Amino acid sequence: MTYPKHILFLCTGNSCRSQMAEGFARKYAPHGINIYSAGVRADGMNPYMQRVMAEKNIDISGQSSKTVDSLPKDQIEAVFTLCDHAAQNCPVFPGEVIREHWGFPDPAGTEGSDAEIMTVYRNVRDDIEVKLKSYFNVGHE
Repeated sequence: MTYPKHILFLCTGNSCRSQMAEGFARKYAPHGINIYSAGVRADGMNPYMQRVMAEKNIDISGQSSKTVDSLPKDQIEAVFTLCDHAAQNCPVFPGEVIREHWGFPDPAGTEGSDAEIMTVYRNVRDDIEVKLKSYFNVGHE
């Protein structure tokens, strides 16, 4: 399968779901594909997201929360929105761009004990990983 060479994962704040997707895509994408994540706004890196990604040995230390305006928009070939707000407010990209919506629930509003919150974040993380493994055909013949 031929994949776009510049893939963007877009969410509202680029603090959690899009960061997870970027981390997994960097792990599972074939060599030579440029992976980005961004938000309609930049809300910083979610500490729960960082903890659950570390549990999967995904190093996101090189990632940062950023807005879509900081990216090379003219190079983006595929945009995957991960929340409804981003899908509805996705900026326009020049040229022919593949657009898909992969909606995942926002774990950021979860209330409860630390263990309960971590469970919700793990569930979202695992769903995102399954989606990325499927997209990049990892573990399939």
